[in-house]
Parts: sequence; C-alpha cells; structure tokens
Amino acid sequence: MSDLHESDLSNFAITAKWPALYPERLQLYSLPTPNGVKVSIMLEEIGEPYEAHRVNFSSNDQNSSEFLSLNPNNKIPAIIDPNGPSDKPLALFESVAILIYLADKSGQLMPDNPHERAQAMQWLMFQVGGVGPMFGQVGFFNKFAGKDFEDKRPRDRYINESRRLLGVLNQRLADSTWMLGDEYSIVDIATFPWIRNLVSFYDTEDLVGINDFLHVNRALTAFLERPAVQRGLLIPEE
Repeated sequence: MSDLHESDLSNFAITAKWPALYPERLQLYSLPTPNGVKVSIMLEEIGEPYEAHRVNFSSNDQNSSEFLSLNPNNKIPAIIDPNGPSDKPLALFESVAILIYLADKSGQLMPDNPHERAQAMQWLMFQVGGVGPMFGQVGFFNKFAGKDFEDKRPRDRYINESRRLLGVLNQRLADSTWMLGDEYSIVDIATFPWIRNLVSFYDTEDLVGINDFLHVNRALTAFLERPAVQRGLLIPEE
C-alpha cells in the first residue's frame, strides 16, 4: 500500500520540493493564515490523518514551480489526497472547496438534509465573497503596506464594510449557537478564523468596534475553545 501511494504521489511535481514522509496520508501545503487554518482545523476536527508542509511566503515558496504545479493561482492552502475518489489521488486548491470535499468524504460537519446543505453553501459563499476579501483588505490597509498611505479613505471604506458584515454575522448568531444553528459545521470553520485575524492580528479591534457585536464575540470564544481549533491554528509549525 505504501509503495503504491509513494509511486502515485511521485507524479506530483510538488513532492520534489516537499517530499512526503507519509505518502499514504493526505498532504497539506499551507501556512497558519485564516485560509490556511481552515483546512488544518477541519482535518483535526474530522480526524483525517495528514502530513503538513509549510509554504513559506518569506522565501516565495508559493511562486515556486513546484507549488504552482499544484495551484496555478499561487495561494495556500492546497492538498493532495492519495485516497481520493475511485481510489485515485486527488489534488485540490481553494480553501472552501477543500472543506466541502473533506466534509463530503468524511460525512462530517455538513448537513445531509438538502435544504440545510443549501443554507450551508449560502453562508460559505458569504464568507468567500465578503468576509475573507473585506477583512483581508482591512489587514492590508491597517497593518501591512497600505498602512503608510496618507489617505485613509481606502482603509475606512473596508473598515465600514467589515462592520456591516459583522452586523450580518451578529444578527445570524443572535438566534443560534453556530452559523447553521445548534450544530457546529464547516461554515464556522470557514468564518471564525477570519474574525479572529481581524481583531487579534490586524489590530482593528477598536477600529471595527468588535465589542459592539456581542453574539459574534460569544461564538468566537466558543470556537477558540475547541481543542481541534487550538491544534489547527498552529499548523503547519515552524
């Protein structure tokens, strides 16, 4: 079995730069960013064996030919599952696409009911199209290169939009424990790493007025208390 997987994975150019010590396990190529930890948290939650490889932005790993062979969009995370559909290895990028794949494969953290699944997809797209891009722009304009811009109108635009999105989340969580109701799901895994980053890494706690969103804070605290979340937030390690 091990030799078969090793032979299979050798067909993926990325393994030349990041060799698989455990080729029978799912291979994760990532970094502890909001998008990256979505997948490591998901893997920890479902108990899927995996091997993590750190893609260092400081050394421009994401633009290496090996990484681009797996994700031509040069973004983390990406995976190779040696035990993919029909027992064939599967390469996949885009964090939410990976979450959906892992939920379907494991039968965990995604509703089976078609109506509830549609609601899950709705909120996942809300994260992909709104929460991630807007919170990320706040980080750029407040903490990274954009912080040196004298004109603060771009920063303030994204702060205001982030507050609006937090208001939507707060309203949703006012009547439910988690984003889909009483059950924890991949929607929470997709969403809360971005909220955590917004307030604890981008230094915008006061700018966005996070204390105004009581239900968001309550759910974020519960999210961060989960053992699988605590482990996943640190993967891949240095």
